[in-house]
Amino acid sequence: MDFKVTPARIEDARVTVPGDKSISHRALLLGGIALGRTEITGFLAGEDCLATLAAMRALGVAIEQTGADEISIAGNGPEGLQAAAEPLDLGNSGTAMRLMAGLLCGQPFASTLTGDASLTRRPMGRIVKPLTMMGAAIESDCDGTPPLQISGGMRLHGIDYVMPVASAQVKSAILLAGLYAEGTTSVTEPAVTRDHTERMLRSMGADVLTEGARISLRGGQVLRGCPVRVPADLSSAAFVMLAALLAENADVVITNVGINPTRTGVIDVLKSMGGQISLENQAMLGAEPVADIRVRSSKLRGSEVDPALVSLAIDEFPVLFVAAAAATGTTVFSGIGELRVKESDRIAAMAAGMRALGIRVDESPDGAVVHGGRFTGGTVDSFDDHRVAMSLAVAGTVADGEVLVRQVDSVVTSFPGFGACMASLGAEIAAVEGSVDA
Repeated sequence: MDFKVTPARIEDARVTVPGDKSISHRALLLGGIALGRTEITGFLAGEDCLATLAAMRALGVAIEQTGADEISIAGNGPEGLQAAAEPLDLGNSGTAMRLMAGLLCGQPFASTLTGDASLTRRPMGRIVKPLTMMGAAIESDCDGTPPLQISGGMRLHGIDYVMPVASAQVKSAILLAGLYAEGTTSVTEPAVTRDHTERMLRSMGADVLTEGARISLRGGQVLRGCPVRVPADLSSAAFVMLAALLAENADVVITNVGINPTRTGVIDVLKSMGGQISLENQAMLGAEPVADIRVRSSKLRGSEVDPALVSLAIDEFPVLFVAAAAATGTTVFSGIGELRVKESDRIAAMAAGMRALGIRVDESPDGAVVHGGRFTGGTVDSFDDHRVAMSLAVAGTVADGEVLVRQVDSVVTSFPGFGACMASLGAEIAAVEGSVDA
């Protein structure tokens, strides 16, 4: 499918977006190895999380979907997983593969993790190295990409690992393996990353110690099932925020959004560019802080984005590229090389999309300079990347002509109902049958 975007007026609105993807993944994994029942509300029933759900079922966990966003897990306890009959297909989800590798490397049975064409191109050496240091035996393709073949019956031991690259997925994989390791496992981050794993582990009774950038847990701890209330996903809310900021005179409220301080870099960057964004009705939803995010149309200005905010906004840079392109002046991004190994090379993908819509972008290995201007109409490629597809679609809402975004099927991995949500703002984003060569 493609998106055909016709420029349209964004109106005042009060909207919701689907549940947080990162938290939904973790609730399935941790609920599956906890003792007792875990009831999840607000679950994101997108393709990525449904792949994790199917994998946990294949490992012997009884999971019932009791509503559109409600999941009930009968936890088997730490020793309750069983060997899957077939390789576990994790679709497009790098989060699922990396966290699942950490969970499975300490099991008494062997497992194989695979995925779609995009996932099997993504680097896994960054988890294979520390897990192997813990005693795991994991084989990958010669270039460090999936499938991952994980041996069973390996005796794991705790390590004190200093991560060379900030990654919540790597951190979480090591901590999950640490539950099955002898002794204490510690991870030191070079920059702050999302801490949903640590928060949920504590909610389920684990003793997790955070001392500055170092996170530690003892092996052998038993988790207890508990209610998990998933807030709306800030990464999905970012597309609505962008549409409202770029509009002429809109006032939009997005309700009940997770505002975990390890995730709010996108808000900080947009506010530094002149975005009128405020947090209202702040509260705690279980272990996670939430708020209604109010966004008013703003005249954005270019800036030099603080590299310290990169790890706090790593998934939202496609949105920030579009904001920079619509701003007055020049915006400089640096320290974002991690974007080159996401679902696509997001620096190259967004640069190509911006250029196709009349915006000048200068790339560097770990950054880009975006020169603000006006979006023309045109045809752009999403490179099968859901966040690229949605960002370019939002750019189309304020373009001078119609924009066609190619290959947008991947949007359902993280934001099912994206088109309907945007339509509630007044946007005209139609899903159309793609051409044969798309």
